[in-house]
Amino acid sequence: MALSGLDIFKLLPKTNCGDCKLPTCLAFAMKLAGGQAKLEDCPHVSEEAKEALADAAAPPVRGVVIGQGAKEFKTGEELVLFRHEKRFVNPTGMGVLVSDSMSDDDLKAKVDQVNADSWDRVGQHIEVKLVALKCESGDAGKFKDFVGKVSGMTDCALMPMTEDVEVMKAALEVIGDKNPLLYCATAANIEAMGELAKEKGLPLVLKGDSLDSLAELSDKATGMGLKDLILDPGTRALKDTFEALIAIRRAALNAKFKAFGFPIIALPCEETDDIYLQGASAGIYIAKYADIVVLSEADAWLQYPLQVEIQNIYTDPQKPMAVDSKFYEIGSPGPDSPVLVTTNFSLTYFIVSGEVESSKIDAWLGIVDSEGQSVLTAWAAGKFVPDAIAKFINTSGIAEKVNHRKVIIPGYVAQISGELDEELPDWEILIGPREAADISAYLRNYVNQ
Repeated sequence: MALSGLDIFKLLPKTNCGDCKLPTCLAFAMKLAGGQAKLEDCPHVSEEAKEALADAAAPPVRGVVIGQGAKEFKTGEELVLFRHEKRFVNPTGMGVLVSDSMSDDDLKAKVDQVNADSWDRVGQHIEVKLVALKCESGDAGKFKDFVGKVSGMTDCALMPMTEDVEVMKAALEVIGDKNPLLYCATAANIEAMGELAKEKGLPLVLKGDSLDSLAELSDKATGMGLKDLILDPGTRALKDTFEALIAIRRAALNAKFKAFGFPIIALPCEETDDIYLQGASAGIYIAKYADIVVLSEADAWLQYPLQVEIQNIYTDPQKPMAVDSKFYEIGSPGPDSPVLVTTNFSLTYFIVSGEVESSKIDAWLGIVDSEGQSVLTAWAAGKFVPDAIAKFINTSGIAEKVNHRKVIIPGYVAQISGELDEELPDWEILIGPREAADISAYLRNYVNQ
């Protein structure tokens, strides 16, 4: 940050109103200086102060928006090197490479797979974000037709790849209004490619052949008035890329080195033809600290594990993933359907609901608010205990939906059944299986009794 906490404090209204959710303006200033608050959190900052505080309020890594519509994604805006310090902000955008040298059938198959790479996991939607369009022909007309063809096949963000400015201009004639990411500007073409990006208002990748040259390129681009930049260190080997990613992010966050204060792209697709090594490299780059990663294949076996890694890394470690506390309908439950309860930890919910679904038995699944903790953890913490479960049952309205009074609790907390009997005297407490994998068999026996 350009300003210290005290410098920022001098520009704040000093009302100590608490509207920013902090007790004093000084506390807010210190949080803002440390990148732990946003200027818009204070509704009373004057326009003059906003202008003066622009640098202090901006994250050390600029946020860049790529694409448009439902597939638009934002990258960058990171504040910390380690997620336990705060959290990582914008998840890594995964991309897949296609080329104008591909046959129509191969192109269609790959883009169809990209479109299919979309999953819902623990309540979150994960998907491939970007298609990289490589010009291998060197033919502006052919590339233009190719880009137009791919654009009509997917809503993913697009990244045309050529260092030839005339070829890039041809591509932008058909996708210039889709906010594509231009790849790339180098020391040899920065003036022309930079002017094109500036004219069209599009994000631009800067590719260096060393960290020093990349810093010089960044300074030159920002000197031209370009702001939405992505950095490619130009390395094409695992060890070199890994070291460059760390060096760039450390310089941006620790040293506040403005030339490196932009998102970073890594291209395992250009490092090796070995798809397994690409996947391994991508896993490393996602953790340290690539904001966009491009692979050569879109197969689900490759993309899905990386998407899960991204999802896990970019969750807030101080805030467990949780689902809403209520009764969920699994299938089409009726008045005779079984009633189960568990905690609202997302993974618990999706595992249990999945096993109930696989049993082919309609059921009511009650989710007790345990502050996002799993069954045993919540029980030990006093969150999944008889009085909490009873209160949930009594206030949920489930009694009006079923004509029986039987509730199934997880086998891991069988010891609470006696106390729960006292809290719910009108209900029969049944002990379910300890392991989720046994739920299907348990429910089948339940309905056959």
